[in-house]
Amino acid sequence: MKRREFLRSMSAVAAGGMVSAPAVWSPAKAQSRQETLLIVSESGPNNLDIHGVGTNVPGYEVSWNCYDRLISHEMKTVNGTPYYDRDKFKMELAEDMKIGDMSATFKLKKNATFHDGTPVTAKDVKWSLDRAVTVGGFPTFQMGAGSLTKPEQFVVVDDNTFRVDFLRKDRLTIPDLAVIVPCIVNSELVKKNATEKDPWGLEYTKQNTAGSGAYRVASWTAGTEVIFERNENWKGGPLPKIKRIVWRIVPSAGNRRALLERGDADISYDLPNKDFVELKDAGKLTIVSTPYSNGIQYIGMNVKTPPFDNLKVRQAVAYAIPYQKIMDAVLFGLSKPMFGAPADKATEVAWPQPTKFNTDIAKAKQLMAEAGYPNGFETTLSFDLGFAGVNEPLCVLTQESLAQIGIKCTINKIPGATWRTELNKKTLPLYTNVFSGWLDYPEYFFIWCYHGKNSIFNTMSYQSKTLDGFVDGAVTAAAEGNKATYETDVKGFVDTAFTDMPRIPIYQPYVNVAMQKNVSGYQYWFHRRLDYRSLVKA
Repeated sequence: MKRREFLRSMSAVAAGGMVSAPAVWSPAKAQSRQETLLIVSESGPNNLDIHGVGTNVPGYEVSWNCYDRLISHEMKTVNGTPYYDRDKFKMELAEDMKIGDMSATFKLKKNATFHDGTPVTAKDVKWSLDRAVTVGGFPTFQMGAGSLTKPEQFVVVDDNTFRVDFLRKDRLTIPDLAVIVPCIVNSELVKKNATEKDPWGLEYTKQNTAGSGAYRVASWTAGTEVIFERNENWKGGPLPKIKRIVWRIVPSAGNRRALLERGDADISYDLPNKDFVELKDAGKLTIVSTPYSNGIQYIGMNVKTPPFDNLKVRQAVAYAIPYQKIMDAVLFGLSKPMFGAPADKATEVAWPQPTKFNTDIAKAKQLMAEAGYPNGFETTLSFDLGFAGVNEPLCVLTQESLAQIGIKCTINKIPGATWRTELNKKTLPLYTNVFSGWLDYPEYFFIWCYHGKNSIFNTMSYQSKTLDGFVDGAVTAAAEGNKATYETDVKGFVDTAFTDMPRIPIYQPYVNVAMQKNVSGYQYWFHRRLDYRSLVKA
């Protein structure tokens, strides 16, 4: 479809006249424009269930809005933007939480129901958390990051009382109950749709929401559109103002921008940074830019196989990355550099923090020769096509720069729907990705991304007993309140990672959101996706 034809069709949607999507603003559905929000983005979910295999980042948005958790976070304000408070919790499905020495007990809201009207009970909570720690992959590892690993930890006291027993003292346990994974699923509904080969009903929940959250998925056409309807009986918080959410997948950045400028779309959050800068300067839209909590965009290398098993090759790549060109030509200033720290700068007790690498082609060539690759080699450089707006130009600039030291890269564009699956095979030799830890602690990031023991996002296949020891020590020291040991361990694992360089930090991204002036209520969350529950349209 040509751009002009596309825009004409989208305008028809806004007018309620397009046959393929009559429900968006159709008078027959009694939906006013003020009660419907149209979101346009580059890519959409590949799975409606956070517990599913290979669920992508857009899938997080579905789960967050359609399922409840026992607890959530309060909000604070950071640089004028509502921002989740890492250290303060509020009740969601629970109406009360009591934390003891080695357990936490939750009283459930007695009037909470699932979307089909079934009451939410402690049995559903246990089944859901049992599911999360059993299905394997990302959900199970996420639960384990907070020392939640065994079904025996989850205890039904009575229909409205549920207890979590702690395996050990771990400051990440309670925060881990507020992330997306420990969502509460309608166990009886899912069990009816489970099979012997699929006892947790993952095939059913891949296509259908089965929660108690503020919204439910009314329809989903993969790669095209998701339509959400408000749960009028939601008890997890105040009833949202927006009745209906239409999330339209529009791969072309130019089309997304045009839809915003015409007023046909209400929100977009993954336009190229150049567009965000220009739209902000124009002043017709509200633009919010917030740094990712605990996150970086990086170049990863598979250190298990040649040539990236060679430290000098990895260092050569780190010196060859065109950092400032990426900052200027791709990001337009909307990010925080994670390179170029002064040579005498001390390591901080913080994450993320910049490396001391800068672009130095002569140094990179020298290292390539010392590594035994004076003429370079060929490889592939992979990226997630679902976020091509940033990833593609970043890879093109990197490809051009690596060619100067003899590394010939073929760019490998992996569809967003399969990116997570391909990444987790841990076979990509060279790739770019973003990782942002949901729990904003340095050791949490390193548990996920560097620890050698079954770390699902250690996609570099990196192994270091030294680094593992520092990470494990930091977790223990944090639980025991041993500040001095904790600080030593954090500096230790950061220094080890920057010495071994299995992945190269480039920058800390910003979440950039463009909204019409009559849309308000945007909140920044650790998962970086939209929370529909707080949005308001005047």
